[in-house]
Amino acid sequence: MNRRQFLGTSALSAAFAAALPAPARAALARQETNEVLQRPPGRAIEHGRLRQSIARWCYGGIELEALCERAALLGYASVELLSEHEWPVAARHGLACAVANGPGSIGKGWNRREHHEALIAESKRLLPLIAAAGIPQMIVFSGNRAGLADDVGLAHCAEGLKKITPLAEQLGVTVIMELLNSKVDHHDYQCDRTPWGAKLVEQVGSPRFKLLYDIYHMQIMEGDVIRTIREHKDAIAHYHSGGVPGRAEIDEGQELYYPAICRAIVDTGFAGYFGQEFIPRRDPFESLAQAARICDV
Repeated sequence: MNRRQFLGTSALSAAFAAALPAPARAALARQETNEVLQRPPGRAIEHGRLRQSIARWCYGGIELEALCERAALLGYASVELLSEHEWPVAARHGLACAVANGPGSIGKGWNRREHHEALIAESKRLLPLIAAAGIPQMIVFSGNRAGLADDVGLAHCAEGLKKITPLAEQLGVTVIMELLNSKVDHHDYQCDRTPWGAKLVEQVGSPRFKLLYDIYHMQIMEGDVIRTIREHKDAIAHYHSGGVPGRAEIDEGQELYYPAICRAIVDTGFAGYFGQEFIPRRDPFESLAQAARICDV
C-alpha cells in the first residue's frame, strides 16, 4: 500500500464517519484511539545514536495527540510530515517535527516549469513559518515524467529550486526531495534513482538542498542499499524505512536487514533524523516499539 491508496481507504472511513451525528463521531474517534492505547508503554530507544521519527500519514486513524504522547514515551524524537496546523501538537509533547509538508504533490512537482510559479510562491510562504517553528526540513517532489526526458526534468527541477534555496539558506531550513520507486507505487515519478537525485543536488549547489533517501523505495528500484548510502552520504539529509515488499513492518518478515543498514548510516556520521514510514499490520504501537528497537544501534 502506498500513500495514495492509504488516503483513498481513509477517505471511505472518513465518509462513513462524516455521516454520523457529531457525538457519535467523537465517540468513534475516542474508541479507535483507545483501542491502540491498551498496552502499557515502555521506552524502546535507549542508545539514541540515530534520532528516530514517525511518519504521521501511516497512522491517520490515530489522533495526533495520542500518537505524539506514545511516541515520546517510546523514545522517538519526532513526528514528521505534518502540516502547519499540526506542528504545535508535536511541540506540546516535547517532540520535533523533522520534516514539514511542503508545496506541490508527488505527481505535480518541480520538473515542469509551468508549476514553478505556484511552487515558489508557496515555498516562500512556508519557509519562514517552518523556520520560526524550529523545523529543520521541508519535503518536495520532482513530479511525474509525463513524457519529459530525465535530463530535461532534472534541469527544470534545478532551475526552480535555485529560486528558493537562497531563502532556505538564510533561514536554516533544508529542502529535501524524496526518492520514490516508479516500479510499484508511484509509476512515472521522475526522482526514482539515487544517481539522478545526487546529480540534482550537485546542480542546485546549495547546502540547503538534499535528498530524502527512502530505503523501501530504493530497495525496489536499485537494491545495494548500504553501498549506495555510503557513496551518496553527502547528498542525503533524511532517511525513511519500510519493509520490502509491502511497506509493512521492518521485521524478519521482509527482505531488508535494518540493523546493518542503520549501523551503516550512523557510521557515515549522519546526524539527522531517521523516519519510520511503514504501514503496520499489527498493533501500531507494538510495531513502532519493535521498529525503534531494531534501529536503535
